[in-house]
Amino acid sequence: MHLLTITPESLFQALSDTSRLRIIRLLATSGQEICLCELVDALLEPQYKLSRHLKVLRQTGFLSSQKEGRWVYHRLTSEPDYLQSFYELVRGLPDPQGIYRRDLENFNQRMTLRQDGRCRVGILSPDLKAGGE
Repeated sequence: MHLLTITPESLFQALSDTSRLRIIRLLATSGQEICLCELVDALLEPQYKLSRHLKVLRQTGFLSSQKEGRWVYHRLTSEPDYLQSFYELVRGLPDPQGIYRRDLENFNQRMTLRQDGRCRVGILSPDLKAGGE
């Protein structure tokens, strides 16, 4: 595995999208890892859209991922050290419309469905499943 070179430009470019900022804020606030289906139900965004955003965040170096069977768990990276300060900054951003609060509430509710600490139920929001199933 090679180490990604994270530049200030790439950090801010990755967070120039609202959905990616919401993902980082959710993971930084919760301190947990999340699979795509849990993220879909937490942010109420389509699977295909969030998959693209997760890819950008992985390529930028914000996220690492680990596959377990059919599930892939995403977590914030902790290196380089200055990312911790960056996550603290993101956690402290204002939330005048309550978007981050709702994301966290949805996330916490969704996390109660885990079995043995792992996701096992898939996407619950029927209109947000891949292909609109």
